[in-house]
Amino acid sequence: MGRKRSMMSDSFKEEIAKELGFYDKVQKDGWGGISGRDAGNMVKRAIQMAEEQMVKNRN
Repeated sequence: MGRKRSMMSDSFKEEIAKELGFYDKVQKDGWGGISGRDAGNMVKRAIQMAEEQMVKNRN
């Protein structure tokens, strides 16, 4: 089974990784080097940012 294409741009993922403090790991080992916990936290943060943007656009 092949890998699915990412829904997030690389620049957006990098922004979140920097914010969460594991971008150095990404630079060293690539995206495959991050832990499952870090990946989950990255997804949670992306969802939170999307929800904040939706609220902002409503007003």
